[in-house]
Amino acid sequence: MKKKLISAVLASAMVLSLAACGTTGTTGTDTTAAPAENADATTQEAAPADTAATEAPAATEATGDLGEVRLLNGKPEINDQMQALAAKYNEETGNTLIVETIGGDTNASDELKKMYQADNMPDIFVIEANQAANWDGMLADLSGEDWTNKTGFELTNETMGTIGFPYTVEATALGYNADVLKAAGVDPASLTSPDAWKAACETLDSKKDELGLTAVFGWCAEPTNLGWSSGTHVFGQYLDAGLKADDTTYIDLLNDGGKIDEARMKNFAEFIGMMNQYSDPALLIDGTYDTQVAGFKEGKYAFITQGNWCVTSPDDVSFECGFAPYAFEDGINTIIAGPPSYWVAYSNGNVEGAKAFFNWCAGDSAQNILVNDAGLVSPFDDCQYEAVNPFYKSMNSYITAGNYSGWHTMLKKDGLQNQTCNVFADYAKGKLDADGFVSTMAQVISSYYAQ
Repeated sequence: MKKKLISAVLASAMVLSLAACGTTGTTGTDTTAAPAENADATTQEAAPADTAATEAPAATEATGDLGEVRLLNGKPEINDQMQALAAKYNEETGNTLIVETIGGDTNASDELKKMYQADNMPDIFVIEANQAANWDGMLADLSGEDWTNKTGFELTNETMGTIGFPYTVEATALGYNADVLKAAGVDPASLTSPDAWKAACETLDSKKDELGLTAVFGWCAEPTNLGWSSGTHVFGQYLDAGLKADDTTYIDLLNDGGKIDEARMKNFAEFIGMMNQYSDPALLIDGTYDTQVAGFKEGKYAFITQGNWCVTSPDDVSFECGFAPYAFEDGINTIIAGPPSYWVAYSNGNVEGAKAFFNWCAGDSAQNILVNDAGLVSPFDDCQYEAVNPFYKSMNSYITAGNYSGWHTMLKKDGLQNQTCNVFADYAKGKLDADGFVSTMAQVISSYYAQ
C-alpha cells in the first residue's frame, strides 16, 4: 500500500486500540489497558528541564549489544505475539527487548505517571498524536532512521521532529456484512449519498426476517461505557468524512474556540437519526461493546459502527466484511484510516537501543509476526504480508485509491468526547430531534472550549 501521511495532524489515534481490546489476560506489568485518550501520561510541568529530545544521528543498525530495551505494550490482546517478537529480535540481533504489557485494574496513564515518578520509565511506550505536547522535550527524534523511508505514516512534530513509530494502521467507517447486503440486493459501492443510504435501510429493514437480522445497524449510543465510540469515532465522521487526509477544515474550526459548521452538523444529525431509527433499540440505549460486536459477528446486524479492530480473524465470522462511508452528504466516499497510536522512545532511556529495535521492527521478520500472527495491518510500503483481518481487503481498497480521511478527531480538546457522547445518547433516547442535536452539540462544544 502507498500511504502518504507526513504530519501529526494527518493521522492520529483510535482510542479503541487500547480500550475495547483490553480484555485478554496478560503478563508483565499488572495494570489495565485503559482508553488511550486517558493515557495523557505525565503533565508538561512534570518534565525535568534537562530532558531535551535527543538529536538523531545516522540510522542505527539493529545488531550488537545495545543493552536492554523495555517496551510498554498497550495492546494486551497481542501480548503473546509481542513476547514472540522479543524472542525473535534477540535471536536475530543479540539485542534484548523486554515487553511489559499493561493489563489488570490500573489506568494506563496512572501507570506511566508512577513509572516516571519512580524513575522507572520504559525506553519505548505508546502515545496518541494529540498527546505529543505532554511529552515535549522527553521524546527522542527518530529522523533519519532507515524505517522512515518505508512509510508515510510516521508521527512528526514541528518542534520535536520525527517522534512516532507506526506499528499498525486501523480504519473506521460503517462496517458491513457483505453476504447480507448481497442477499438483499444492496450494492455497498452505491452508498455514497443520504438517499442511497435511506433506500438501503428501507430494503434491509423490510427483509429482516428472511435475512436473519435483528436490526439494520449495530449502533450503541450508551455514554457511560461506550462514550469513546460515539464521542470520538462517530463524532469524528462529522470532522473528516469525505475529506482528504490532509484537510483540517473542521478540526481547525472546532479548535478555534469550539465552533461548528451548522449545515454540515445538520446533515450529520439526520444521518445519525436514520441510524437511530434502524438500530436495535436494546443495543442503542443500553448496549455494550461486547454485545454490539457479538451481534455483528453472529449476523444480527448488517452494519456496525466500529472499525477493523472489532473483527480480527477470519475465524470470527462466516461472511465477508467491508466498509461503507458515513455518506451524510452527497459524494462522501472515504473511510477514516491511519495509525491507532505510535511507539515513541523516551529521550532519557536507551535511545540507541530503541532506534535499533524500530529499524529491525520495520523489517521482514518482525512484520511477519505482527501481520500474520498478531493480525495487524502493516504501515510499511515494502511489507510482503497481507493482513488476515477480514476488513483488510475493503480497507486497503480505500487506502490505495486515496479515499481515506485523517484521524483528526484525536486533535480535538482532550475530554470533549465525554461531553458529546451524552448528546448522542439524548438523541438516541428521543430527547432531541435533528435540530436539537445540532443546537445542543454547538452549545456543549462551545462551553467546553470556553473552560
